[in-house]
Amino acid sequence: MRTRTAGTSRRTGTVAALAALVLGLTTACGGGDGGGGDDADKPKKPDTAANTTAEPKDPKDPGQVSEPPALEEQPKTVDPKVKGVGAGGGKELTKAELDTAVLATGDVSTFTVAPMDAPPAQGESADKPACAPLTAMINGRPEPAASAAVYRQLVGAKTGRPAISEFLTTHGTQGATTLLSRLNDAVKACEGGFKGSGAGSPSTYSAVERLDAPKTGDDTLAYQVTGDFEGDPVPLVFHVVRVGGTVATFYTANFEGAKTPEIPSILLATQAAKLK
Repeated sequence: MRTRTAGTSRRTGTVAALAALVLGLTTACGGGDGGGGDDADKPKKPDTAANTTAEPKDPKDPGQVSEPPALEEQPKTVDPKVKGVGAGGGKELTKAELDTAVLATGDVSTFTVAPMDAPPAQGESADKPACAPLTAMINGRPEPAASAAVYRQLVGAKTGRPAISEFLTTHGTQGATTLLSRLNDAVKACEGGFKGSGAGSPSTYSAVERLDAPKTGDDTLAYQVTGDFEGDPVPLVFHVVRVGGTVATFYTANFEGAKTPEIPSILLATQAAKLK
């Protein structure tokens, strides 16, 4: 059973690429990574028990919450039962190996994990060539292109919130290193924002900023792209971890206000450990 939702009934027509991937827009119950059929593109009312994308809050109404959901206390260390698949040496994993290596329910006690469909093949393009690596990540298809990829959604085990998307992609060591390098350059070059087109209505991204990233794996990067929904800021946060030739991307957003949403560092540390 697949659920896709626009995440909001009021804020439409901007940040169009969010409809491709963000936060449960392509979740699947017992689904896979291959994309959906005709019904997959029809917006539906969000299931607020399983997604962070509840009905949007009006920032002018003081009675409404404008902060992302609070995280429950997270584990301090990686579960010793987590074992690596040997990707640290640069091995280019197959899709079957990625399915084994990606986070699963039980790896981090505070999150449950479900399969998520792959995003549409056609996504956004940036108006500035230097920003193309950023739209590639928003599209859920990092560049250089992966030889294999799997997609998952992680939700809080107790409350179903927050929801965090993960895609695990394999590129070979050179390709994965190039991916992180290009992203680093794009974050710096696109600080003043950019526009996206080609995935429906044009999207506006008003700013890009680097965030503090926990040190794990062979290379890490965290950054925020601030989208715009009818004049309201929507923070999109990405944490990227490279282990050898494999890249794990964790992705979340705050549709309820301008505060930067959090991605727990234990998710990154556990995924890195599962890859090594």
